[in-house]
Amino acid sequence: MIYTVKRLGLILLCFSLFNQSFSQEKIPLPEHPRPDFERLEWQNLNGNWAFEFDKKDEGEKAQWFKGTKPFTKTISVPFPWGSPLSGVKDEADIAWYSKKITVKPEWKGKRVFVTIGASDWKTTVWLDGKELGSHEGGYTPFSFELTNIKYGSPQNLVIRVDDKRREFTLYGKQGYGNARGLWQTIYVEARGQNFVDALHFTPDIDKKQVKVTAYLPTSPVKDLDVELTIGAGNQKVVVHEVFPKGKTEYSFVVPMPAARLWTLEDPYLYDASLKLGDDVVKSYFGMRKISTVNLPNTNYKYIALNDKPVYMQLALDQSYHPTGFYTFPTDEFMKNEILLARNIGLNGIRTHIKVDVPRKLYWADKLGVLVMSDLPNFWGEPDKNAQKESEFTLREMIKRDYNHPAIFSWITFNETWGLRTKQEINGKKQNIYLPETQKWVASVYRLAKSLDATRLVEDNSICCGAGHTETDINSWHEYLPGSGWEKHLKTIDENTYVGSQFHYEKGYLQTDVPNINSECGNVWGYEGSTGDVDWSWDYHRMINTFRKYPKIAGWLYTEHHDVINEWNGYYRFDRSEKETGVGELVDGMGIKDFHADIYLSTGNEISRSVKPKEEVTVPLYMSVMTDKNLGNSLNLKVSLYGYDALGQKKTWGSFSKTVPYAPWLQKEIESLKLTMPDEKSVVIAALVLEDNAGNVVHRNFTTFIVEGSTPTEMTLLNGKKAKLVSIEPKNFSNAQWSKKQWNVLDGLKVNGAGSGFFEYKIKVPTDAKFESASFVAEVASKQQFAKDMDKKLAGNEDYMLGAIAEPSQNKNAYPMTDTSRYPSAVSVSINGVFAGRYDLSNDPADHRGILSWHNQPQDRKLYEAGSYGYRLGVNIPQKALEVARTTGEFVVRLEVDGSLPGGLAIYGDKFGRYPMNPTILLVGN
Repeated sequence: MIYTVKRLGLILLCFSLFNQSFSQEKIPLPEHPRPDFERLEWQNLNGNWAFEFDKKDEGEKAQWFKGTKPFTKTISVPFPWGSPLSGVKDEADIAWYSKKITVKPEWKGKRVFVTIGASDWKTTVWLDGKELGSHEGGYTPFSFELTNIKYGSPQNLVIRVDDKRREFTLYGKQGYGNARGLWQTIYVEARGQNFVDALHFTPDIDKKQVKVTAYLPTSPVKDLDVELTIGAGNQKVVVHEVFPKGKTEYSFVVPMPAARLWTLEDPYLYDASLKLGDDVVKSYFGMRKISTVNLPNTNYKYIALNDKPVYMQLALDQSYHPTGFYTFPTDEFMKNEILLARNIGLNGIRTHIKVDVPRKLYWADKLGVLVMSDLPNFWGEPDKNAQKESEFTLREMIKRDYNHPAIFSWITFNETWGLRTKQEINGKKQNIYLPETQKWVASVYRLAKSLDATRLVEDNSICCGAGHTETDINSWHEYLPGSGWEKHLKTIDENTYVGSQFHYEKGYLQTDVPNINSECGNVWGYEGSTGDVDWSWDYHRMINTFRKYPKIAGWLYTEHHDVINEWNGYYRFDRSEKETGVGELVDGMGIKDFHADIYLSTGNEISRSVKPKEEVTVPLYMSVMTDKNLGNSLNLKVSLYGYDALGQKKTWGSFSKTVPYAPWLQKEIESLKLTMPDEKSVVIAALVLEDNAGNVVHRNFTTFIVEGSTPTEMTLLNGKKAKLVSIEPKNFSNAQWSKKQWNVLDGLKVNGAGSGFFEYKIKVPTDAKFESASFVAEVASKQQFAKDMDKKLAGNEDYMLGAIAEPSQNKNAYPMTDTSRYPSAVSVSINGVFAGRYDLSNDPADHRGILSWHNQPQDRKLYEAGSYGYRLGVNIPQKALEVARTTGEFVVRLEVDGSLPGGLAIYGDKFGRYPMNPTILLVGN
């Protein structure tokens, strides 16, 4: 679990080696960057380019564009400069690129263009010293025609990029890694004399047709023949039309009488090819409809796909890569990004304040994952320059991404970033969301609707005291501890309705639109945020609560993967997996169960203190977000099992019952009555829902802490009786550690970092007669995190503007179990006699640390939440028993030596996984 500087260094080393392999290949990202707008005659220019920083901004005056100056560096395009994959460090705001290109002789008679997928921010291009053009903007493609071509001969293509920081440019979250210079594929292509500038497909499943619109940059002087081909082979449809002279836009309709719809289960794409004169463009589209409908049997508006409501279960996707920043290393990586969401049961992502890479959107189209697409934000005030830049980029992103069926909404602003104006009020400087800015935001909403009437538009994904103006979605953000979700969602449920001012700015009211959360989690829910923690516990509580409130038509969790200062991702920044532990708590359960369309919730509370033999009531809420026909009932299997006061796994009973089922059912159903064990224990109540064919449709669980007295005698699982002598972890008689020793929550858990030991003196009861004995305890290795060090790590903490964070520096942090391990080994000696050496594989924290979560103080802070250990069982040697009979005590030393100094944590009966203190078991005849 070493997700610190060491781990990041390892990541960078791996990708450095990967980068070396790129430089041996010539072309990174060799695929055509836009499968939705592709010409067959094209040449990828990615790969190694000569490169030079222009620190003094003297290149233009010195005519570097002529190509006579030798550049001293080499950069791997299209990776932004400063990113490890680019091969160059970030040394200046202006830089130059140079590469020899050869235009194919067979392209004579065509018009040849160079296209740059994206470059931040002002980009100027020359060919053999002749300027081709200049472009301002950071996210969308642009092209310049090559007019001085020497077919078949090398020519010098030179590019200058000025990425000086400007307050009005759409910076987004480039503090996670700047998209400096070229950051998407650059290529040359041959086009027709009258070429298509954009090709849009507008499906209409109600009329069973698709509208096709071709756009030209200039109007033709004569009519042009148009041939559209949809599909392939026997399924091919060919349509002939005429593009009229004097026009730059022409639309026609193609009937699709038996169209195969694009759905999440069957994301079918129609291939298409348009020939206009001597220009040919390949594309694709999906026959699907985005709208809003009522959830059946309610008046709750839901986002709908093909007229069927979709319960939105999305992830916020920062869409960053640790060594490519805005740019991903391979097409396969982009495909996997979509699969990572899909494979855990999510149905969508929100690409956060970044216009995403077209091939990633292509994989969302191909694999069936919905996308909310954000307009990136500026960081200055909403002046004329910022407004112009925003509107330009919005137009261009909709133009570019119109054909992606996966995109169901455009979000024009996020959390009012950049929309506040500094003003002095009563002598105090304040940042105000002015009424005139709100009017502009509403006008941008209307602009988006005018550019694309087929999708939903959000004016502002709101939080932090600002509200909506005009919007198709009443979205809102909230970050809370798990315990806070019941109160919050109840408030949302009661206050959102048609005509409500809740969530809206003055002068604007809620219309009949879906009410969804568009950012949630606990990453900012605790004082000072959460650092790197086990998110699964709070996540479980949050999702359980959302499923009780069907008026809220979905949620969007922060986030798909970790980034520099947020570690609540489903995956690490390097996309390695995290371990929730739920599969061990309920056999077969995974995170996908939290995203099941049929969900049985036990409510917000997932752990409860109870008494031995107490009869408890467990509320049940059935949330069905599907129209599957499974009959009128499901089978619920309930099992009670867990751990006793010695950490032994036990089963206390099981039963089955039927529960009601119907498509779209949203209902509190009959509660469960459960009788608790007659002993101190941690109990897991596993709930497994099966259909009538025996297929599992959902798994969930809740837990109980049976707070009985600590036993002094027990019958072991082998049938033998034993006397028990326990000691609290904090009551050690001696301890020495090379790095640090400290206790958690007044000694519920004790930690020692590095090498060293804990020693305990445990008295033998005077009446004890024993033949054998053993020692049991819950222990783990113990990594010393940054927050546990006596000195604070220095550094800039403005992560949005480029700070590098140490995840475990946050006071709440306790890194969640993942694919990395932090091993240690503990040697146990008793009364001076060596009893064994035991490997401790890790220092874990996840859902299995039930007691560590249950006993957290509710003070908006976390104290090693979710951490737990392993059950250590040690047979006490006979020599040690003889000493104990003489001295009347056991001296137990748990020691970690310098050969594997991974530290040691010892858990008590109110922390970790098992309800036990370190214990001696005295077994008689």
